[in-house]
Amino acid sequence: MREELLGPKVEKVGVAIIEQIDEEGNRMYYAYLLNLRDDIMEGIIITSTGYGENANTGEKIKTSTLRHSLEVLLPQEAAKIEPLMEDVFALSNEYWVSFWVNEIMYDKKFIFLPETITHDKMKHIPLLGEKGILIS
Repeated sequence: MREELLGPKVEKVGVAIIEQIDEEGNRMYYAYLLNLRDDIMEGIIITSTGYGENANTGEKIKTSTLRHSLEVLLPQEAAKIEPLMEDVFALSNEYWVSFWVNEIMYDKKFIFLPETITHDKMKHIPLLGEKGILIS
């Protein structure tokens, strides 16, 4: 494959799954997009989907594909993408992020593998000031 067809390498961009506690003491989970770059990301499109198989029956499972957009994400800024239910943690959760920087389009898939979103694996994410799982 020709190298220019691969597009530029995406660096200093991440997707995090954050655990937060609501007013009633329930655990809530949210996906965030993090711009760890020194430049502005524009025209951001994110698709999210979950897929895998039922451990008991072997049946293939796929969630709906959701689409999100953000106009701008400033350097060292984060934006909430969507809430997550614990039911999808047994699936691969894929976030495909496309964005523009200085008239160059970038895109990258971020995949949280099954059972990797767990409370004991969460670490402090400084940009968010919360505990979570970060893929960058």
